[in-house]
Amino acid sequence: MKNILFAIAFLFSVVSFGQALTAKQIIKKVDSKMKGTSNTFAEMKITTVRPKWTRSKMLKTWSDGKDGMILVTEPVKEKGIVFLKKDKEVWNWVPNINRMIKMPPSMMMQSWMGTDLKNDDLVRQSSIVDDYKHTLLKDTVINGKDCYQIEMIPHENAVVVWGKMVTCVDKVYFVQMNTKLYDEELDLISTMKASQITNYQGRYLAKRTEIIPVKKNAQMTVMEYQKLDFDITIPENFFTVQNMKKVQ
Repeated sequence: MKNILFAIAFLFSVVSFGQALTAKQIIKKVDSKMKGTSNTFAEMKITTVRPKWTRSKMLKTWSDGKDGMILVTEPVKEKGIVFLKKDKEVWNWVPNINRMIKMPPSMMMQSWMGTDLKNDDLVRQSSIVDDYKHTLLKDTVINGKDCYQIEMIPHENAVVVWGKMVTCVDKVYFVQMNTKLYDEELDLISTMKASQITNYQGRYLAKRTEIIPVKKNAQMTVMEYQKLDFDITIPENFFTVQNMKKVQ
């Protein structure tokens, strides 16, 4: 009798383990890797490429998985600019004009500091888990990696910047290898391509991401991690408007 019960339990565990993930479960795994479950610090380089020039910015970022702070450290003329994402609010501190700006949802679709990124891409005011309906499409292969392909359509009352997203998620590390972004008219606006999956303290993430507008030749923005640390100590009340003027 004991052997029969053991066999049933084993069979059940195998079936459960092999159960296919839903589209939403996949996106939750992606979101968890992006936000993390611990305090995170990163140094990043963002390069804007145009037909006749190329410019780079250096950033420091802090996150506790819910709130986030971004500090621009280079170039000199933009040094000290800070962005804060707190709950559903986004703030911007511009020291050169001594001005604090609360960014309305209407600004989330605007370019972030002249790059091909939108404000929402950096501060993630919207939620890829809660604000979209997720549908599994046909599996695909990106850069030799087997990927889930998922269509994301925003819920009717969701405050989001994209009318649709189609993302390809690596089946091993749950990294978004390729994401197509569409506007409200469902016209393709840009494509995000990830590469150089790297082991950061046991967590595999893309070191490099390219944002490529579809209707602008020889133009793109490249995001690259220079440093990424997990489980750091972040002081209490760090993610506050008052602290934006002090962070460095």
